[in-house]
Amino acid sequence: MTITLQELAQHLDAEFKGDPKVVIARVNTLDKAGPDEVAFLSDKHYRHLLATTKAGAVIVQAADQDLCPVPTLVMSNPYLGFALAAQKLDTTPQPALDIHAKAVVADDVTLGEGVAIGANAVIESGVVLGDGVVVGAGCFIGKGVKLGARTRLWANVTLYHRVELGEDCLVQANTVIGADGFGYANDKGEWVKIPQLGTVIIGNRVEIGACTTIDRGALGDTIIADNVIIDNQCQVAHNVKIGYGSAVAGGTIMAGSLTVGKYCIIGGGTVINGHIELCDGVTVTGMGMVMRSITEPGIYSSGIPLQPNKEWRKTAARVMRIDDLHKRVKQLEK
Repeated sequence: MTITLQELAQHLDAEFKGDPKVVIARVNTLDKAGPDEVAFLSDKHYRHLLATTKAGAVIVQAADQDLCPVPTLVMSNPYLGFALAAQKLDTTPQPALDIHAKAVVADDVTLGEGVAIGANAVIESGVVLGDGVVVGAGCFIGKGVKLGARTRLWANVTLYHRVELGEDCLVQANTVIGADGFGYANDKGEWVKIPQLGTVIIGNRVEIGACTTIDRGALGDTIIADNVIIDNQCQVAHNVKIGYGSAVAGGTIMAGSLTVGKYCIIGGGTVINGHIELCDGVTVTGMGMVMRSITEPGIYSSGIPLQPNKEWRKTAARVMRIDDLHKRVKQLEK
């Protein structure tokens, strides 16, 4: 699709300078954008690229408008403008169109208006699909699942029984929601499985990346609040609760019965212990290991930065002797 500069400005609620009839078809970076593409500047380190950009238009803050030789769209948050422009010009196809002849749909499934189901998808008994729901090819939707209006599932997503997703959710391919949590009792060395009787309740406008797993609750439910984003290849264990507006980056592992507050940001590769709580507004940087509850908002880190191997080996050797050093210091203090 294409849009004129004037139409794009109206969509972004931005002021613009330049020919209102300039046609924009795509978004791109400052250094690579061509005459039919819109770029953006949100980082001052790239300001020097304004002078040579060939973009059809650039989204900038007011302070940078006069530095740009091409048409501009002025916004206080150019990165937000980029996101909105990308949405407007998005050419990503839908996961499915209409209801494919090879989809298997139980007789008592409730279908809203405009539902689409891809080839080889299986929709079991008692499922409710709201208006505009899209189910990609090869998905499995278990008994009693409920999907809110306009929620989309990409190919091969699996939703176990009684899982619920709200409106306007997006789930990327191969994600599994509602599998059993890791619950077992030990009987003299033999593992005895504990049936996982809860489910997973997901709010509105939640996005979940590819190959992520979210386990059902053991007794209560695993709960993901509205406006949460979860990246690829994350593990959310049974009875975890994630609060409104939180973001979880790729490779994060959350153990069971963890509570994450509102507006938390969890960096990639983080591991968080179970049965603890993170208050609202906590940021954990990448590779963090969270072993205890966090009761004050702020930024927390524990990952070890990369070093040349020779230096790291020295550091590791010293770390192994910390307890001995501590005892020697205590003796000296006495």
